[in-house]
Formats: sequence, C-alpha cells, structure tokens
Amino acid sequence: MKFIHTGDWHIGKIVNEFSMLQDQRFMLNQLVDIIEEEKPSALIVAGDLYDRSVPPADAVELLDEIFNKIIMDLKVPILAIAGNHDSPERLSFGSSLLKDSGLHLEGILQSKIRKVTLKDEHGNVNFYLMPYGDPAYVRELYGDCEIKTHEDAVKKILNNIDLNEEERNVLIAHGYVTNMKNIEDEDENEFMRAGLITSSSERPLSIGGTDLISAGIFENFNYVALGHLHGPQKVGSDKIRYSGSLLKYSFSEVNQRKGVTVVEIDDKGEVKIEFKQVRPLRDMRIIKGPIKDLISPEVYEIGDKEDYIQAILTDQGEIYDPISKLRAVYPNIMALAKENNFNEDSSITSAKEGYKEKNKLELFNEFFESIEGRKLTSEQRTYMEVALDTLWKEDK
Repeated sequence: MKFIHTGDWHIGKIVNEFSMLQDQRFMLNQLVDIIEEEKPSALIVAGDLYDRSVPPADAVELLDEIFNKIIMDLKVPILAIAGNHDSPERLSFGSSLLKDSGLHLEGILQSKIRKVTLKDEHGNVNFYLMPYGDPAYVRELYGDCEIKTHEDAVKKILNNIDLNEEERNVLIAHGYVTNMKNIEDEDENEFMRAGLITSSSERPLSIGGTDLISAGIFENFNYVALGHLHGPQKVGSDKIRYSGSLLKYSFSEVNQRKGVTVVEIDDKGEVKIEFKQVRPLRDMRIIKGPIKDLISPEVYEIGDKEDYIQAILTDQGEIYDPISKLRAVYPNIMALAKENNFNEDSSITSAKEGYKEKNKLELFNEFFESIEGRKLTSEQRTYMEVALDTLWKEDK
C-alpha cells in the first residue's frame, strides 16, 4: 500500500505581517498534483492544518477547496488529526458525517483511539488517529493522576489500543519524538533539541523537557507519521518520520528542503520512503553585506527579487532609511538586522585595567572599540579630540 504523509500546513499563517495564504495555495495545489501522479491509497495530515484555533474565513475556504479536490475529484481518502495549533472542537465538527465520503478527521482526543482500516491485496492496514492532547487533558480523560509528562500521556493512550500485530499498523501523531537514549539532553545549537532539527516557528509544548517522547514506545507500529517539527527528518529509522511543513515559516528554515513523504508498506510491514520536494512560489532567503552591494544588480540578479528576504547589513555607522532602499529592490523584505560586532568577552560596564592613567580620548576609543568592534579612524579621532576638549572647557 502506498500513502502520502504530510503535516503542518498552518493555513492562514502570517509571517512578519505577510499573509502566506497565496503561497499556501500554490504549495497545496502542488500536493494535489503529486497525489494525482502517485495515486496513493490515502493522504495523511499529521496535525496543524490551521495556524490558529480560530482560522480566518479565507483559510477555511482554502482547506475546503483542497479537501474537495483530493476526496471528490481524485477519490483519495484523507486521514487527518488536530495539532497543537488547531481547535479540536472546530476540526471535529461534522467529522462523523464526512467519514463516509473519505474524510477521516479526528480533532478531539478520545479515550478510545479511532482506527481507520484500509485494504490492499495483502490485507488490512490499520491507521490510528491520535490528535494532540496535553498531559493535563489526558490525565483527566483517563482519571490517572500519575500522568505528568507527554510521554506518560502517550504511553497511557497506547496501552488502551488493542493492537493486532498480525496486521500492519500505522500511527498518526503530533509532538516531540526523539530517539536519544537520554531525552533530557539538549544540544547547544539553538535549532537542535534532543537530536531533533527544530525551528523558531514551532510553538513549544511545555518547558523543562516534559514534552519529549521516547521513540521506543512506538516499536509495535510499522510506521509512525509525525507532525509538529517543520524540518523533514527521521527519528532513528525511516519507520518513524516527520514529514515537515510544506513551506518555510521562519528564517531558521532557510536551508530546509520542503516536500511530502511517499510511503510504501509491503506485505510484511516493511516501509520504503521517497521524499518528494516541492517548489515554493517565493523562497525564503538571508542576504548579507553592505547595503550598496545588496541593492546592486550583481547581487539581486542572483536570486528571485520576489523572495521573502532577511537582510543583514554589515555597514559601519548609521544608514538613512535602509528598509526603503531595500524594499525598492526586494518588495517582500521581511526582516532587517545589523551585524553585531560587539565583543562578548569584554565588558562595556567597566573600563580596562589602568583606566586612571588614561585620558578621556583613550577611554572613549576603548568604549567605541567594544561597541563597534573596530578602532576610531584618524579623522574620527581628531573630531572626538576637539569635541571632548570643547566639552571639558564648557564643563569648567
């Protein structure tokens, strides 16, 4: 059996005040093309269909349009769950009526996990739909006061599944799943966590590592289709995977490849994976350099000027209205920053050793160097010498 695994659509998302709806429509139509080409038995959406619990009307219309194309036109069933961004109640509305048409949408986490069984020439493939639920909700759902962490919650849920290991079983879930032996370990890299590639656009589920779930508890499933992390990646092996988001939603994702995972599961339950990359309407890029270079044809003709841009300026001193200069060339510039040359090893709150023997110009030069990462030029030094001398005389 072949199925397509995707997730984290975040329809209706706004990034740096830019609506991503047009970009999302472009990507979702590519997904429809992939489905038409691959002819899978099902499409999996592993949570975060919308970006917020009350999505705007145009986001709801886009989801309805895409679901109709997939289910009604292509006759491919959809198996989807709520993620931490979705409203479980809103997603669940009408789901019992729609399941006969091929839309299996599980918003509210129930004590008995919903199972959808599809058949191929080798028999049943059981898909278990486990929407996101935080530990407090699961603790109340099962009346178990011992549930403290996300792993506790998922273990409780899985223990209540009557799994037929003679058949092939697929779990659809949403959260942080790691293969690290000590799941409390944290990587020093800002966008690495417990061995997982993360990004700044992902909403934390809890603090203190209580949201991390060990991959070992899913060993009885032939495939685990995960959502929440926006970078496509496997957790230990190809049988536990994040499909990643269809779009880049932050500049921490600029180097990520976006796409969908095509999964084939054979008669023995072994999986074969193919990643299908998709092309964005506008890419997300970081450019860096002096502003005169960034707005020159030699630089802006390298990429698409319509891309979403973060510009890091390396100019010394102040620049008058840099955002307007950049926007004249890059209309979709999202962020502007200046390279920080500050030396973190030095303190700007105290002077260096021997400060009592130094004159005011020498002290100012040290302060300037600690802030700018460079020394005063001879012209600046002459100017400051005159200015400090003038100020000193006026003070007297």
